[in-house]
Amino acid sequence: MMAFVTGGMLLLLTLEMVLKYGFNGGEPVLGTWIAIVHGWIYVVYAVTVFNLWSTMRWSFGRVVLLVAGGVVPVLSFVMERRAQRWFDADLPAVLQRLAARTR
Repeated sequence: MMAFVTGGMLLLLTLEMVLKYGFNGGEPVLGTWIAIVHGWIYVVYAVTVFNLWSTMRWSFGRVVLLVAGGVVPVLSFVMERRAQRWFDADLPAVLQRLAARTR
């Protein structure tokens, strides 16, 4: 869910940057709040990605791709689907590992 929120805010921020620097001489069009909100949402997204990555014990490359999803427009939507497939494939092994740890 955070990937969709972050991706939506990133698209809005990209629109603001295009309007601001392409058509308005550097003056904000939609407002400076967009960059601030995206920044804080990205922090929450990055913490969520790190938590998922460490719980699932995925490779470092996967966390880099997931984190990049918050800064490359549209990539968050692609990575959300890919992460869901990774999660579904790896979940049984993670649950088995956690069950063994509690015994």
